[in-house]
Amino acid sequence: MPLKPVTIGLIVGNRGFFPAQLCESGRKTMLEVLAKAGFRVVALGAKATRYGSIESLDEARLCAALLDENRHKLDGIIITLPNFGDERAIANALRWANLKVPVLVHAFPDETGKMRMGYRRDSFCGKMSVCNNLRQYGIPFTLTRLHTSDPNGASFEQDLADFAVTCRTVKALKNLRIGALGARPAAFNTVRYSEKLLEKSGISIETLDLSEIFGWVGKMADNEPAVKKKLAAINAYVSTASVPAASLLKMAKFGVGVDRWMKDKQLNATAVQCWTSMEEFFGVVPCTLMSMMSNALTSSACEVDIMGTIGMYAMAQASGRPSALVDWNNNYGEDPDKGVVFHCSNLPKDLFEDTGEGAPKMNFQEIIAGSVGKENTFGTIVGRVKASPFTYLRCSTDDLTGKVTAYLGEGQLTADPLQTFGGYAVCHIPNFQKLLAHICNNGFEHHVAINPTHVGTGVKEALTKYLGWDVYEHVG
Repeated sequence: MPLKPVTIGLIVGNRGFFPAQLCESGRKTMLEVLAKAGFRVVALGAKATRYGSIESLDEARLCAALLDENRHKLDGIIITLPNFGDERAIANALRWANLKVPVLVHAFPDETGKMRMGYRRDSFCGKMSVCNNLRQYGIPFTLTRLHTSDPNGASFEQDLADFAVTCRTVKALKNLRIGALGARPAAFNTVRYSEKLLEKSGISIETLDLSEIFGWVGKMADNEPAVKKKLAAINAYVSTASVPAASLLKMAKFGVGVDRWMKDKQLNATAVQCWTSMEEFFGVVPCTLMSMMSNALTSSACEVDIMGTIGMYAMAQASGRPSALVDWNNNYGEDPDKGVVFHCSNLPKDLFEDTGEGAPKMNFQEIIAGSVGKENTFGTIVGRVKASPFTYLRCSTDDLTGKVTAYLGEGQLTADPLQTFGGYAVCHIPNFQKLLAHICNNGFEHHVAINPTHVGTGVKEALTKYLGWDVYEHVG
């Protein structure tokens, strides 16, 4: 799914007794690099101030006014220092604009053959002064990998990619609204969470009892246009050859009810009570509808795992690829750095293998069919997740410390042989046993969100720097 371009406010720093012409060339270079990387940019015009840079109080006010005027467009700010830069002008512009978006601080490198006046930048030193002032002003910021960085170099290219992830993650979680559909399964104390701690981070939860949506479904006619449209979408999503028509119709009506609720309550994502009330009293599992929502980047987690939804949604919005919620479920033979991730499943179809035995298809839920009857459990999406890089993320609320916590890391989903059911994959994570010990020692849940990209660096920066969460990054 195409990602919406990130819009950046560009601040070019200047300090008068350094060569100001470096701001002219530096601004031009940075605009070219950002355009090439796919960013949209809001910046002072080259003639609005001296080369479009800021140094004085008046220039800082002008910059702040431009940023404030575009506040609903801006996802982040990049500060670039072609020379030392005036730290007060930069800090004041950000304070007066009061955007509360991620900020990347960049400094141009000096060249050893150009260290005399007229050519030397001293951005190396100026970056420290800018960061010092931002910290004094209480403005969080992100650093580049290298203290000074060539905008056309590979290192800064990766910095920009990571910063885009950070901006998207912060934007996704800011004012996020999640629907909790049904009560937490009684057997799952593990998915308890604190709504109040989430509200403090700007994340709101809207609840709905299963009885209400069952009531809505009961009033829908089989030939209602919205129901027929949803039924067609379900049949087009994956193979439904082995699923009874009556079960597909129930799914379609349930899907229409969820869609209307989400639109009415302006919800971005959901978590659903998927067992066993649904099967006993309605006669299908909701996995297909949840898979379809996740595949469209409106993440949906099972077992009313709200914190799982947050991890899924953050990475989906950051990467433009669907996330899944899985169990850390099994060891893989005797390899301590491999394991099996699994769910029964509502995984989005784009994560599965494209062809063959591992391709996604609709089936019944094998785990609970024995207790509620196979005929009441149609609707799972089963298959094998394709081999790919992946990022894993688990968010949690720790009521004992009053913090939102998380862990994340990166690994590989492999093509190692495995015969099982549901939605599944083999994962390889360096020093996996250390991660598993961290999960157990810190009381994290057995669920984890996974995304088939490497976005860990940018997501961690978003959660720690800009949301203030306590995050462990597993690096092997």
